[in-house]
Amino acid sequence: MTIDLDYGKEGLQVEVPDENLDVVLRLNPAPPLPDPCQAVQAALENPIGSPPLADLCRGRRSACVVISDITRPVPNPILLPPLLACLETAGIARDRLTILVATGTHRPNTPEELAEMVGPATARDYRIVNHVARDPASHVRIGTGPNGTPFEVDRRFLQADLRITTALIEPHFMAGYSGGRKSVCPGICSLETVKTWHGPRFIGHPRAEAGVLAGNPLHEDAVRAARLAGTDFIVDVALDEERRITGVFAGDLEAAWYEGVRHVERVVQALLEAPVDVVLTTAAGYPLDLTYYQAVKGMVGALPAVKEGGSIVLAARCAEGLGSREFAEALLTHDDLETFVDRLYEPGFFIPDQWEVQELAKARRKAEVLCYTEGIEATTLARCFAQPVPSAEAGVRQALAQHGPGARLAVIPKGPYVVPVVSSRL
Repeated sequence: MTIDLDYGKEGLQVEVPDENLDVVLRLNPAPPLPDPCQAVQAALENPIGSPPLADLCRGRRSACVVISDITRPVPNPILLPPLLACLETAGIARDRLTILVATGTHRPNTPEELAEMVGPATARDYRIVNHVARDPASHVRIGTGPNGTPFEVDRRFLQADLRITTALIEPHFMAGYSGGRKSVCPGICSLETVKTWHGPRFIGHPRAEAGVLAGNPLHEDAVRAARLAGTDFIVDVALDEERRITGVFAGDLEAAWYEGVRHVERVVQALLEAPVDVVLTTAAGYPLDLTYYQAVKGMVGALPAVKEGGSIVLAARCAEGLGSREFAEALLTHDDLETFVDRLYEPGFFIPDQWEVQELAKARRKAEVLCYTEGIEATTLARCFAQPVPSAEAGVRQALAQHGPGARLAVIPKGPYVVPVVSSRL
């Protein structure tokens, strides 16, 4: 059977053996909105748990609109024009509007990427700035979370009279779901905040998983951060397999977001009868699979579908290589993942992006990882706790051979955008 995988910008066709194929886990159908631009306008005028956006603008002289960075396929060219027009019509002058890119601890987005993200006209006509987590002077301490996270938030957001976030709601391998509160924490928080929020105690928590909100310390502290930061209004969306908008959820930080999560849950949860021997998965293609750092999400997202001691075959383009310098050094200078994870709990030890190594260790505890990528040399990849393979098909053949002629295979073409659920555990 030939299956199309999300891989880079072009995708990847992979032939898998029919006799071993158990299930292809996909997003459940959700009808795309017939007129997404009109839907955004309607959501601004009739929001969830909030007065209309135009009403919120009264008496406000400035606004800050937070957007996701290049690693998230948010349809900003559809979301932003009606949102920005509403602000200006309500009396907030264009020169008092700031679009703040929630980079988290990622690198700043380039001018070319900004134009791709928001559209050339918006990039030309509005002030767009990158959040810089490592600049202490650009943050203000506003409080502490219920699980101990110290919140330091970008002062440009805090100084605005009206504070708005936009995002995509999708499964998140640590925080349950993205969007909403996560645009603030970690999106526009300092590295000092992220040290705790992405620290080993949070990442190692049993509730810090995709699709899990109750008892998840990352979710709980992120909600508190966004509330303390005075988030006035959110505009979040859900997408289908072709990245068409299936829902717009605007209004109150929690009420609108939770309604969006309920919509997304019905779409992303994919049932299988039991874990399988081999899972072929992806990092969801461009822009999420730009780096190996992001590709770890594909490995972790596949864990519910693979049995203990099984194999994960990951196809990720990794056009920008491994990722940050610190992440690369953490991988390439350590020979044992568990020894590195143990060090994370030592007082005073910290390396930026260490949390992704901890997640990689989580994946490797349960399964071996075979990886097909064109962006990383095989000799380098072999030092990153994944076995390089010359093609996705070769990886599948090798993994199936290890588990015997009756080995069962599952395929997740969209990687971490799908949440595998074992039906017997419902």
